Amino acid sequence: MKLRITTLSENTAGLGSFLGEWGLSILVETEEMNVLLDTGQSISAVHNADILGIDLGQVDKIVLSHGHFDHTGGLRQVLGRMRKEVEIIAHPDMWQAKYSRREGVDRYIGIPFAREELEGLGANFKLTPEPVRLTDNIMTTGEIPMVTEFEEIDADLVVKEGTGFKPDKILDDRALIINTGAGLVVVLGCAHRGIINTLYYAQQLTGVKPIHMVLGGCHLISATEERIWLTIAALKELGVERLGVSHCTGMPAAMVMAPEFGESFFFNNAGTQINF
Repeated sequence: MKLRITTLSENTAGLGSFLGEWGLSILVETEEMNVLLDTGQSISAVHNADILGIDLGQVDKIVLSHGHFDHTGGLRQVLGRMRKEVEIIAHPDMWQAKYSRREGVDRYIGIPFAREELEGLGANFKLTPEPVRLTDNIMTTGEIPMVTEFEEIDADLVVKEGTGFKPDKILDDRALIINTGAGLVVVLGCAHRGIINTLYYAQQLTGVKPIHMVLGGCHLISATEERIWLTIAALKELGVERLGVSHCTGMPAAMVMAPEFGESFFFNNAGTQINF
């Protein structure tokens, strides 16, 4: 299977003129289809695509991992560059009024655009909680079951309903699964519902056990030391061959993981390209 994965937006940038920006956007290119997972926070995905000579007009579908601003804020720029109608696959909950509640302050962290504006730019939203098969070898997870005992959703993430708030279960959290024939490649947005929960579900959906690579945000930025070590143990038990961390993994967790995985570990920042 011919496959190229390019990280267009991430907190940190590679050499040259690449732009780093809090958020994530990863382009998956195959002979069958080009899929963009998330669009970053604002201009970085388009800027870095230009540097790499990537034509975003060749993207066939967009998948949104969840409805936070740092994964959807680049939609206006990306759609403007594509200049065509494009299917955007996401969960219905992506349009919820999502907030972060810290130290008594509620801060809006949801999509920064109205749906009508994006549709006017060519967005054709396919909203479903179910897994979506894009090609014979690429699919989305849909809603990810919470099965591990040590992974939990941040308590400071809430959804506004009327005049009140409720905990955000982030049911819209999803990942992209690629079956390379040599094992799965699982591309994460933020893994809010747990990186290990996500990998277990990817195996369940595909019936494929070997995991060649995990790439993207692992959301360990606020994890306890115990959770980080339990995650490392589970990744080793799963036999993950390569681990490229990004975005919300957090530097403290990444620095613990790096020596545990040795040469299999890498920082997946803006400008990184991986060819299969």
